[in-house]
Amino acid sequence: MVRNREQELATLIDSVQQAGAHVRKLVRDGFEVQTKADHSPVTTVDHEVNRILYDMQRREFPSDGWLSEESPDDLARLDHDRVWIIDPIDGTRALVNRVPEFCISAALIERGFPVVAAILNPSTNELFTAVRGGGLFLNGSRVTLSPLHDFDPVIMVGAREFRVDRWATLAEISPCRPMYSIAHALALVAAGRVQAAFTLDPEHEWDVAAGVLLIEEGGGTISDGTGKPFVFNQPLPTFSGVISVAATADKDLRARLEIHAERARLQPE
Repeated sequence: MVRNREQELATLIDSVQQAGAHVRKLVRDGFEVQTKADHSPVTTVDHEVNRILYDMQRREFPSDGWLSEESPDDLARLDHDRVWIIDPIDGTRALVNRVPEFCISAALIERGFPVVAAILNPSTNELFTAVRGGGLFLNGSRVTLSPLHDFDPVIMVGAREFRVDRWATLAEISPCRPMYSIAHALALVAAGRVQAAFTLDPEHEWDVAAGVLLIEEGGGTISDGTGKPFVFNQPLPTFSGVISVAATADKDLRARLEIHAERARLQPE
């Protein structure tokens, strides 16, 4: 069956925008915070966004699979060529601490690769979207990347790694700052606002699925921490880090990041 990716994106955008409005209301009015078994926070905001997007999938795409941080993992998804991969709130700690970098991240995966993606920062109301082969868009307008000299030279690194100064030698090349939502960081890389996002900490499929497509459609490059390409809808939906570089970055930056990654693996923390 021939599918219209733009229509699928439009359906996703409607639900993500609805969820974003709900997030802003909950942030204004207050929400509950709980602690999960892994000691990470989860809020009523996470659950409400998950509900809105799951309702969209069941209503509009009932034959597709589903994988979300806030839903039990039904391995029946492995039998589906098409799977929606969702992080209702990427950066929940940022949400709890009112740091305006948390976001909603959603992607449609087909045969292991993202074909439709949306990342919304509810605080700034910036919506980054892409359909495979169609380019990168911000709030409905095509993103035209800035010249090589006209962007922030920052490399965004994992917040925990930043705290323990894991990338001290990297900071000698370019200023580093912590990312509190990797999905948000990947959207910034895709748009050329920062030159890279880099971490060797484990990441889940829902953290990066949408960002992978955004970066590819923005002309950048992205891989896991070992340099391997991402393939989604795996039985164990985790990856060993992320190396992402903007199209506007210095042409040698990826190679330098890979060298830093290899040195870090040889000298464990």
